[in-house]
Amino acid sequence: MARIGVNALYLIPGGVGGTEIYLRELLSALALIDSTNEYFVFTNLETGADLVPKAPNFSWKPQAVRASFRPARILWEQTILALEASRYRLDVLFNPGFTAPLLASCRMVSVFHDLQHKRHPEYFRRFDLLFWRFLLWASAHRSEKLIAVSHFTRADLVKFYRIPKEKITVIPHGVDRRFFELDRSRIEPFVLCVSTLHPHKNIECLVRVYARKQREYRLVLAGMRGFHTEPIEALIRELEISGRVELTGWLPRDELLGLYTRARAFVYPSTFEGFGMPVLESMAAGIPLACSDIPPLRELAEGCAVFFDPLNEDSLEAALEQVVSGFDAGPGQKRARQYTWEQTARLALNALL
Repeated sequence: MARIGVNALYLIPGGVGGTEIYLRELLSALALIDSTNEYFVFTNLETGADLVPKAPNFSWKPQAVRASFRPARILWEQTILALEASRYRLDVLFNPGFTAPLLASCRMVSVFHDLQHKRHPEYFRRFDLLFWRFLLWASAHRSEKLIAVSHFTRADLVKFYRIPKEKITVIPHGVDRRFFELDRSRIEPFVLCVSTLHPHKNIECLVRVYARKQREYRLVLAGMRGFHTEPIEALIRELEISGRVELTGWLPRDELLGLYTRARAFVYPSTFEGFGMPVLESMAAGIPLACSDIPPLRELAEGCAVFFDPLNEDSLEAALEQVVSGFDAGPGQKRARQYTWEQTARLALNALL
């Protein structure tokens, strides 16, 4: 029996996008497949006990630090969490949010969702970039094993950090089984985009394309209000389409499922991804899908989507018109069934033991 720590200090409910879904789903799946090993889940003051599965081999270990104040969280992770790892005699510490306590005495396995700070440093604020550059590099080299969520991310770890390929295991996300069960018999006239409002998500391009002419459908932008929200809202006002474009902000899972249930089509214009969870979710839901032709999304949705050049507005509009007019979503749903959180959990557990 192994004593496994889970470093959830980074998690701000409703504030970290897809990495929150990743951790919640993965912990639930681990509880389903593993009743032998003992798990210690270290959380911050913002995260409640609901993160931790109600299984006898899972223990909640709240820490007296707020993740919203990043310097304090980093300091706590590098000092107190390292001491906690010794206190609870951990065999391995799982770090699902990139960073790891560099002085921890136990083995460590860390997840890398992407290396955006290396590919697109222009999207980061100065302090954030300093933080990402040092701590992610150190975490990658200090950890015994790394988990990459796509082959694209593994290639970036090899390229930018010179990590030996054999040290990196590619373990893709799963998808919530509820997406396959949605009743899509009552489609409504809107196109859905589920995305955090950050610069690389390319939402402004989508808004400009949508505003080119009067359309018979609305545009619904669902997801966390990131630090690029104000420019997007300003553009919507400038183009005078406020009545036809809805920004929902972060939504509870059930409300988000409701949007997937009713959406006429799904569009994802991102210029950079490590994996692309919303694309997989739209495939599972059986929604006609248009998405950017970038390596991780091509890896995920080849043959299941209408691809477009995210830097070319004409290309995006042509793809949007095609999926709104009708596109066979059957192959996407079939492909999505290959991605389960139980399989993700089994592979992650193999990496931890």
